Amino acid sequence: MLEASLALDGDGARIAEARQLAASFLEAVGDFNGVSVIADTVEIAQLVVSELVTNARKYAPGPALLQLRVVDTVLQVDLWDSNPMLPAAKGADPTRIGQHGLEIVKALAQNVSVEAAKGGKHVIATISIAYSAS
Repeated sequence: MLEASLALDGDGARIAEARQLAASFLEAVGDFNGVSVIADTVEIAQLVVSELVTNARKYAPGPALLQLRVVDTVLQVDLWDSNPMLPAAKGADPTRIGQHGLEIVKALAQNVSVEAAKGGKHVIATISIAYSAS
């Protein structure tokens, strides 16, 4: 199992770093397997990471931890944050400004789960990895 992680503080300045970690991690996964991860998969992973990290920075009072894991052909994006309140996607409302992050993640990921955890919660999104020949 391949893994990478990034500890996040409360200021939100590391969102770009989290997106870059996702891209670099998927590049390393492709290299490890002797193939390339297609650009669409990388872009989806970066958007999912960005939305999860942004939500954690907006709604959690303290630190957060981003963990990326690959098992077989699935990327697991696990974001732990210190807010114990479990989020729920809101219904579609084209007039609502903001608060679309979890909706976006659910639309892009194959599966999204939210689990209570000691001191906060985990939001876990899984993304199928598509490869192309190098």
